[in-house]
Amino acid sequence: MLQRTRVKICGLTRPEDVKAAVAYGADALGFVFYPESPRYVTPLQAASLLAEVPPFVTTVGLFVNASAEFVAQTVAVAPVALLQFHGDETAQQCHQLASAVNRPFIKAFRVKADTSATDLLECEKIYRAASPLFGGLLLDTFVEGFGGSGKVFDWSLIPKELAPRVVLSGGLSVQNATDAISRVRPFAVDISSGVEQGKGIKDEAKLRAFIQAVRLVDNQG
Repeated sequence: MLQRTRVKICGLTRPEDVKAAVAYGADALGFVFYPESPRYVTPLQAASLLAEVPPFVTTVGLFVNASAEFVAQTVAVAPVALLQFHGDETAQQCHQLASAVNRPFIKAFRVKADTSATDLLECEKIYRAASPLFGGLLLDTFVEGFGGSGKVFDWSLIPKELAPRVVLSGGLSVQNATDAISRVRPFAVDISSGVEQGKGIKDEAKLRAFIQAVRLVDNQG
């Protein structure tokens, strides 16, 4: 049975990039609702981008230490299907935020040099116990500040039993996609800066090449 790695393209800001990502086979599209990010979109901007998304492509809203009011107001205007919490939110806070808008969520775990496999497994256990809306962990590289890191962490830290349930992020590109998927075998990969020509401006050729690289590994089994 062939593995099919899901692909999420994050940090979308333009309708043409949304259309290109969909056309090349992206499974999920991410919109950043963190005002300090260069890829930030307002709820109204996001709503117009969501109008370009066909059925069965998952729309994801990224939040960083947001208030319940901010999340609720955003989702009311831009009704994303899934929430991504990328800040210091606790398991209980994530549950409360997600419950308030009745959306499932994923939680970013920012991997440090001293992170252990046990840390990752324990984190997943805590979030899963805290909320039936928890969908899984997104593993990114720790950097100062929040948002995507654009840097790779040590993939060998990811336990084999956890890998099939995680979203792998952090410094992915066309150049390392094959190696990342072959070594980790994650459920999904998440990329933003690796397919850009500028912050928030996607490069169509890179989008196509990255998704093709993922599919190539999948087809090799």
